Amino acid sequence: MLLDYHLIWENLPLYFNGALLTLKLLLLSLAFGLVLAVPLALLRVSRSPLLNFPAWLYTYVIRGTPMLVQLFLIYYGLAQFEAVRQSAFWPYLSSATFCACLAFAINTSAYSAELLAGSLKATSNGEIEAGRAMGMSRFTLYRRILLPSALRRVLPQYSNEVLMMLQTTSLASIVTLVDITGAARTVSSRFYMPFEAFITAGLIYLVLTFILVRLFKLAERHWLAYLAPRKH
Repeated sequence: MLLDYHLIWENLPLYFNGALLTLKLLLLSLAFGLVLAVPLALLRVSRSPLLNFPAWLYTYVIRGTPMLVQLFLIYYGLAQFEAVRQSAFWPYLSSATFCACLAFAINTSAYSAELLAGSLKATSNGEIEAGRAMGMSRFTLYRRILLPSALRRVLPQYSNEVLMMLQTTSLASIVTLVDITGAARTVSSRFYMPFEAFITAGLIYLVLTFILVRLFKLAERHWLAYLAPRKH
């Protein structure tokens, strides 16, 4: 069996636009997810049950349910309520792009919060005592020492979350968005070339994964240099 890539070549603009949409979904989801993850992580490390329990419940529910279910609930489920359709949020909630970004951001915020909370708990007592010795308030201690240190140390684990989110964005094609996977589905249904169509999509995901891995390696080399063993 010979593979026919002539039609794929002719449809490269469709794949290119799909890749741009995939990157848009990924970057927006990660940005808003991280904004949510920071306060959630701070609540998760709190000793007060009134603060810790709601954050724990949120991360438990989100991490314990499939991403596809969450996407369907937001995109299809909310539309069944008249109050939602009549609200000021309906222009946004009727948008597939907005709903996909919202679902992805909520999902990654739960995983990122747990990663960051674990990194905060692993902060050495020496860093905390040094900040207290300088007379820092609790807020200043978190802002200048604990959070920056935790964010640096969580980079290797967070890079895995980013790569997982890149693969997760492929679910956007189910809610009518023409991302990379959506482009492959379009080409496959239009020309009956499923193998070539999805192999092309897989190659594009591999290229994006390679770029993201290299970027995180550079970031780790810069931000985590102080953790590397010293050469004698």
